[in-house]
Amino acid sequence: MTARPIMVQGTMSGVGKSLLVAGLCRVLRQDGLSVAPFKAQNMALNSGVTADGAEIGRAQVLQAAAAGIEPEPAMNPILLKPTTDTGSQVIVGGRVLGTMSARDYYAYKAALVPVVERSFAELASRFDVVVIEGAGSPAEVNLKRDDFVNMGMAKIARSPVLLAGDIDRGGVFAQILGTLLLLDPDERALVRGTIVNKFRGDKTILDPGLDVLRERSGVPVVGVVPYARLDLDDEDSLSERLDARDRTQVLDVVVVRLPRISNFTDLLPLSQVPGVGVRYVSRPGELGEPDLIVVPGTKATLADLRWMRESGLEALVVRRAGAGTPVLGICGGYQMLGEEVSDPLGTEGGGTLRGLGLLPVRTTFVPEKCQVRSSGRLASVGGPLAPLSGRAVFGYQIHLGRTVVSGGSPLCLLADGAGGEVAEGCQEGCVYGTYLHGLLDSGEVTSALVEALLARRGLPAGAVRVRDLDAYREEQLDQLADLLRGNLDMGLVYEILERGV
Repeated sequence: MTARPIMVQGTMSGVGKSLLVAGLCRVLRQDGLSVAPFKAQNMALNSGVTADGAEIGRAQVLQAAAAGIEPEPAMNPILLKPTTDTGSQVIVGGRVLGTMSARDYYAYKAALVPVVERSFAELASRFDVVVIEGAGSPAEVNLKRDDFVNMGMAKIARSPVLLAGDIDRGGVFAQILGTLLLLDPDERALVRGTIVNKFRGDKTILDPGLDVLRERSGVPVVGVVPYARLDLDDEDSLSERLDARDRTQVLDVVVVRLPRISNFTDLLPLSQVPGVGVRYVSRPGELGEPDLIVVPGTKATLADLRWMRESGLEALVVRRAGAGTPVLGICGGYQMLGEEVSDPLGTEGGGTLRGLGLLPVRTTFVPEKCQVRSSGRLASVGGPLAPLSGRAVFGYQIHLGRTVVSGGSPLCLLADGAGGEVAEGCQEGCVYGTYLHGLLDSGEVTSALVEALLARRGLPAGAVRVRDLDAYREEQLDQLADLLRGNLDMGLVYEILERGV
């Protein structure tokens, strides 16, 4: 079997490509086709771990869920995780290749073309359709050499392209027509339709502009997709969740908005609970007196620890912990809550920093990256989060640090693969730390956490009700599919898919 491909490219980053691909995956699956997502190269700090321990972009994990299949490394063969403004950790086939500057990576990337070709061919041999996502814009003329993520990928896959623009940012007709103008003739020939995404208002007002778009582009408008607030995973740096400031909910959860925050989707289950407000703060004046403080993951623990110290947030978090406010650190946040973080090999630039001193742990960065799915249970939890004791947990670990615990007690007891359990994380007083991403994905854990926070406030357990999170995600994905069915010409999409290039 050789899959029929179809590709969604965008006029820029953040136009909604990831959700358009997820929606198409769900529609095609509903229509009885076996479908897989694919993105040759993703640049993101939100990632997930596959069953075989490979690290891929979180967007492809969501798209695989939309397609009703397990995520696998072939869906995102190259993942770039920025470590500085000019460099990234390069992950190939789900494993760390190394850290490169932007210049070094672009000099090297031609060597990665065979990896991309093999990954796509592997998926294409097993599925009816592969829905491909581009990255950024195909009209970045300075980056077209050795391109394998936009038009270069379309040529590798021999895929027709749907070009999406974001009308919510304004200038959507200039976005689309300008992009087409900058494409080479053979690239432009691959564009078989355009999509206007994130529209608000009366579509009839847009119709004259769509006529001009059809006439000037020479390709059909596949549809106008309304702006929708679906409760699904976001791209990290562009997520509107990071701007949340609402303090009016029953429970107030504050997340420290680290400059290099990663896997903030760990907090998505809490934000999906009606009555729980999840706020991201970057200044001391924003902290307030929350019910829970979360120090999340980061791709640059040392740099973000310095930032917390210099911004004044460190002192406030320590003060709130001293007053009994529960503090939860996840991955890099767990490392920061300890006594010391050391980087003897220069993984993050080298050096040693004192941590917040809230947990009796010390972390040293090592070359080998831990990438594993984990499951088990919470240990006997003390302090204000005692109701979490014994709850089943599952998730994944992605970290370079090795942490030595010298006191407190473990937060989790995880299966060791041989029928036993291994201690993970640390807790002391009202402070808790873990490497386990996805800790709150279990409705059981989220319910217990909400119950504990309500009890601390003296509120009844029924004041906030937690949804069935798995069912809720499926419902949101179905809503996304309904949105596309109602606003895209799916007959035309199937025609484009069948005709190919």
